[in-house]
Amino acid sequence: MLGFIVRPPHELLSLLCPGLRIPRLSVLCAQPRLRAMAVSSSSWELPLVAVCQVTSTPDKEQNFITCAELIREAARLGACLAFLPEAFDFIARNPEETLHLSEPLGGNLLGEYTQLARECGLWLSLGGFHERGQDWEQTQKIYNCHVILNNKGSVVATYRKTHLCDVEIPGQGPMHESNSTIPGPSLESPISTPAGKIGLAICYDMRFPELSLALVQAGAEILTYPSAFGSVTGPAHWEVLLRARAIESQCYVVAAAQCGRHHEKRASYGHSMVVDPWGTVVARCSEGPGLCLARIDLNYLRRLRQHLPVFQHRRPELYGHLGHPLS
Repeated sequence: MLGFIVRPPHELLSLLCPGLRIPRLSVLCAQPRLRAMAVSSSSWELPLVAVCQVTSTPDKEQNFITCAELIREAARLGACLAFLPEAFDFIARNPEETLHLSEPLGGNLLGEYTQLARECGLWLSLGGFHERGQDWEQTQKIYNCHVILNNKGSVVATYRKTHLCDVEIPGQGPMHESNSTIPGPSLESPISTPAGKIGLAICYDMRFPELSLALVQAGAEILTYPSAFGSVTGPAHWEVLLRARAIESQCYVVAAAQCGRHHEKRASYGHSMVVDPWGTVVARCSEGPGLCLARIDLNYLRRLRQHLPVFQHRRPELYGHLGHPLS
């Protein structure tokens, strides 16, 4: 079911900063092939982003069909940019299958998304592509690669996940990403898009605030954490971490997530969402595959940073630089 919500003003921020106008942002939550309800004309002045939630399996062809349906729906609803979660291409049963199904960036699958971006006239955040890099022959391992395509289908940014998830959570099963994946060597400078400057990260990266602070000091206005959170860490940490990253960085946070059971060995928490720079969840997906949409108000972000100038108040001489600006 498609919903329409208008977020009320933040009374607390108004009290802290008299005279600060807090915008009313429209939020849409949708399942595919549903019609949008009417939105006030003023809302259309703000860029609309779509956050897609899927249940990837080892079936790459079916995964593409599902993602393409959501992307076309996002375009029909007027989004300028659609975000897909980590492992949008597939979630395999074991490291061997992961390596077997992986492709280079110049492979067939990314070619299909390139064509889809052109067809829809939509920017795409492909949240975690299993990439065979140039060192594939030597390493026989892959990268977890976040790819940004513009509306002409060109690759304008790539970020390879720097923090690999090697953890053992009771009740959730072990995760040893490094069995098949190489950590990325560097961060990517924020990329300008129709929605704002986007800082790229992936899933487990959200547990490291130094990364988000480095991105915001490099100019990021939107942080994106495409993810596949588990069923134990999800309820405990997912929303808390995303809201914390938004508040401390004074950025929008966009988090497209995997949901449901992928196969007999793995399931994901879901709850894709958008958080504004005040830490308010302004859009979230319901259960199951679908999408949610939110408008990005960069004037609101700039006013918030002006009235609450935390980056001007930092004391690196006392505790060092938690996030060095990117070179």
